Amino acid sequence: MPSPKSSKAVKKASSSSHDTLVVPQQLDLLWPSASAGLLAGVDEAGRGPLAGPVVAAAVILDDQQPITGLADSKKLTARQRERLFDEIRAKALCCCIAEATVEEIDEINILQATMLAMRRAVEGLRLKPAMVQVDGNRVPLLKVPAQAIVKGDAKVQAISAASILAKVHRDRLCGQLHETYPQYGFDAHKGYPTADHVAAIKRHGVTPAHRRSFGPVKVVLGLAPDPTLVQPR
Repeated sequence: MPSPKSSKAVKKASSSSHDTLVVPQQLDLLWPSASAGLLAGVDEAGRGPLAGPVVAAAVILDDQQPITGLADSKKLTARQRERLFDEIRAKALCCCIAEATVEEIDEINILQATMLAMRRAVEGLRLKPAMVQVDGNRVPLLKVPAQAIVKGDAKVQAISAASILAKVHRDRLCGQLHETYPQYGFDAHKGYPTADHVAAIKRHGVTPAHRRSFGPVKVVLGLAPDPTLVQPR
């Protein structure tokens, strides 16, 4: 972690460093040399849902402004996540939230799309980290050293912060999907393959937000057999 002196210097140099969302066209970022001691935590949200983008976030925390209550986003209430989302964005040295689209998920598969979103999040940071720590057992191809940490969102505060940013951002996207397609219940299931969601797809059809490479969606599109109708041999 940066020393108190280096942290203050970096903070002064990055007063406008809080990115909201990076898109593919913004990836040609000219980074200065890595800032000594800066650690970026990275996590994703939305690998399992049947709809919507996969979201990743990267966060470099400020050791001079500790944030109380950071934890794996799945273990926090929605209200706690919303509060921490605002605090992380206010106190972090820099942070970035990025997406890989439904079209990209269908084209390159969900694993590669997740790695792509993570890379976009890291490359969207205004400060170049000396090290990136990623939740899970894989790391994206990056221009800086990276380390995968299993259950990192419960072990590393910067990863916990990234987990919260990614989760809140994606939940908000699902709220927007609910406004557009209220009959699917995106506000409740967040795109995950619940019984209600699968039933809604069968009843109302597939929306542009649905991932056509995912099993239940392929069944509705007639691209895969319905496993509930397959008789055992």
